[in-house]
Amino acid sequence: MMSEALFFDTLRQGLSVSVVTALPILAVALVMGIAVGLFQALTSIQEMTLTFVPKLIAIVVTFWMSMSFMTQTLVSFFQDQLIPIIAGG
Repeated sequence: MMSEALFFDTLRQGLSVSVVTALPILAVALVMGIAVGLFQALTSIQEMTLTFVPKLIAIVVTFWMSMSFMTQTLVSFFQDQLIPIIAGG
């Protein structure tokens, strides 16, 4: 059976891995949102697709570029942390 300390340590590491893997996409979405909002404020253009499409394109490109990093981070977390716990009982 899993001890309480091991459970909380694994949970903490899992949360940190999820933050690290989500950070590039969230950062790009934030920067694009600010840039598009600033552009809309400066030009007085209030179009809904203007906020959605560039942000979506930037998120997809960022996801495509950081997919190997995300996959490698998740696989190493599973191999180093979760699989030994499962295999160990």
